[in-house]
Amino acid sequence: MPATIANPALSFLTAFGRMSPTQPFRTFIRTTGYKLRPPRPLPFAPAVRTAQDEILARGNVGLHQGASILHEERKGPTPTIVLGGFVPDAAEQVFLMRGFLLKNGSVYYFNYPCRGFSADLIYAQLGDLVDELTRKHGRPPVVFAVSFGVGVVLEWLKRARQSGRHIDLSGLVLVSPVACAEDLFTPGEAKPSTLLARAVRPYVDHDTRIQPAQIEKTRAIFTKMFEAGAQNKATLRTLMTVAELRRLKTSVLGTIESIDCTGAFERMRALRQMQPPSAYFSQALLPLCEAPTLILYAEKEDSVLTPGSPTRFALAAAHRAYFPESQCKVIANPGGAPVQHASLIFHCFNFLPAISAFYKRLRQPRLSRAA
Repeated sequence: MPATIANPALSFLTAFGRMSPTQPFRTFIRTTGYKLRPPRPLPFAPAVRTAQDEILARGNVGLHQGASILHEERKGPTPTIVLGGFVPDAAEQVFLMRGFLLKNGSVYYFNYPCRGFSADLIYAQLGDLVDELTRKHGRPPVVFAVSFGVGVVLEWLKRARQSGRHIDLSGLVLVSPVACAEDLFTPGEAKPSTLLARAVRPYVDHDTRIQPAQIEKTRAIFTKMFEAGAQNKATLRTLMTVAELRRLKTSVLGTIESIDCTGAFERMRALRQMQPPSAYFSQALLPLCEAPTLILYAEKEDSVLTPGSPTRFALAAAHRAYFPESQCKVIANPGGAPVQHASLIFHCFNFLPAISAFYKRLRQPRLSRAA
């Protein structure tokens, strides 16, 4: 079973933890790490487009169905590609971790389209980006994926194995994996038990486009989920400045509002077509990747994941079959509110020790890591 991370020195620094004079000091140190103001990621125009151009040339996929990529350039040995969950976008998903990630190298934010979604094009873009960054930086990147983003990564790696392609990465960080529809609700259940399952169930149950009224209902659910975490503004200001909090809320709610009917339907259709990891538990396809891998679950995943989540079962029980050099841990917040699914914003400082240790391990010679 996964080990539990419990760091008493950091646990009180979570968004819902107890107040401490140390918290405003840490916020000050983090925000003043920038010379003048926190930089905004800039659009990235990929130079390598081999795989995505091949997909586009077939004529049944449009540019609007592909991801947009933002980046922040830094000197450092290890570039990172971030893929978020359903919402928010990747840059907001790691809002409080960006400073840490940038200390290790450039960061590339892989944002899903709002008015469409082609899984084939997304996987092609991800492969092209990995190839480009490997050439540019002299070593392959780390792929950092959250929730639905983990499903995208697992499906991409599985397809590569099926086609006989080898993907070289420096590492993988997989947070609160959602890799199939069955992770969110039990097939055949009359009524989903979680808010997220209620939001996505109509898209999984129907092959036709969703009506605008359902889109508004889904937006309301995602907004409620975010605002439930952001409701204690006094405590959140111990993690970020007022300006950062305002910017974060504007970005997240803006993303929720900008996803239209087609974008929502096609994104959920991609989830519905993803196979549970147990479906490809075979010597022909495993391992998916031999790079060092960190799999992190929150202590309170049951607010999102179904108790019978096939992805969690597979990765908790047999993660080394999928990723031979892997660790699977549970992130906890002793003495405070439980860590929630993919809560990298509101429980940033609970996740950070495990992630920091992982990147430190990547800086060690490969022979030492394997020992």
